[in-house]
Amino acid sequence: MPPDPAAVHALDVLIVDDEAGMRAGAGRSLEGFTVDLPDFGETVAFTVRSASTGEEALAQLTAKSPDILLLDYKLPDMTGIDVLAAAPGAGDFLTIMITAFASLEVAVTATKRGAFDFLAKPFTPEELRATVSKAARSVYLQRKARRLEEEKRQVRFEFISVLAHELKSPLAAVEGYLHLMRERLKGPELGAYDPMVERSVTRIAGMRKLVMDLLDLTRLESGKKKRAIESVDLVKAAGLALENVAALAESRKVTVELKAPASLAIGADAGEMDMILSNLLTNAVKYNREGGRAVLELVPAEGGATVRCSDTGIGMTEEELAKLFGEFVRMKNEHTRNIDGSGLGLSILKKVVKLYGGEIKVSSKYGEGTTFELTLKDAPVPAGTAG
Repeated sequence: MPPDPAAVHALDVLIVDDEAGMRAGAGRSLEGFTVDLPDFGETVAFTVRSASTGEEALAQLTAKSPDILLLDYKLPDMTGIDVLAAAPGAGDFLTIMITAFASLEVAVTATKRGAFDFLAKPFTPEELRATVSKAARSVYLQRKARRLEEEKRQVRFEFISVLAHELKSPLAAVEGYLHLMRERLKGPELGAYDPMVERSVTRIAGMRKLVMDLLDLTRLESGKKKRAIESVDLVKAAGLALENVAALAESRKVTVELKAPASLAIGADAGEMDMILSNLLTNAVKYNREGGRAVLELVPAEGGATVRCSDTGIGMTEEELAKLFGEFVRMKNEHTRNIDGSGLGLSILKKVVKLYGGEIKVSSKYGEGTTFELTLKDAPVPAGTAG
């Protein structure tokens, strides 16, 4: 079966040799030749151009840098080493030196100039293809590495930009309140400043949560999070999560209900289960309508459990659902504008669920509510661990 054209990438090969027959033969050998890269699910093909002298080669190298340079050592006007020394952007392509009388000195000098490999004359089409295949794989891997490094730089830049934005607003608010208090704007009575102190404390608590969420996220992604796997009763853990969200639910007049068996044991890290259940319940209350309802349901499943959390709240559009689990993502509309959050909770939730070989399904209708359904598989409990 021919390769998918969409997955074929062409590499530009420049052949420099003063023998017309050699140039033509090498071109024919590479015509239609492809190299499969199964690790990337892609195929590399080749386009070939040629030059007969060093001067012509330098002109072509200046006009357009190739991916692979097949360069004869002995040319009519200069050596291949001279071409490499004068070539612009020599580090942007891989050079295969062609020579009929390779010596150690030539090899050392060519390697210092950046030669990737050598091909001794006379060579067969198979030998040429094998050498070019090796060079093509190296070119492709180098480009992938550069692309990944660039993506990492871009991710770091975006991460720092978003983090700075998330911290800038609460810091500015706290600083503003402190200036107002220093200037005694409300007079000498300390009680007059209580609302400013309360708002500052709330802002600082939000920043602390952001920092803790970031720490959780980096520990999960680096694999350095310490885990203590034991038998955890999800029903008991859910009861504690309900207690923690009770004050928020009362302030928003949201009824919270737990549907679960008397107990439901699962092999897990207690802190991770608390993170999952608290995140689901907090969101179900925060993004609910006043006087709404949130239901947390725990269902036994073979080798684990299913956790379902439904609310009668704001709901989400299809567009919002598509970007739900991104980092620093918060749904911003007329209903959510004043709801605080780090935008990391669901990203962390997804990573924790993945630790248990599970998945998350979300169904939502804008203006009517949202349901999260998680499947969790038992993590192996070390022998001798108390339940």
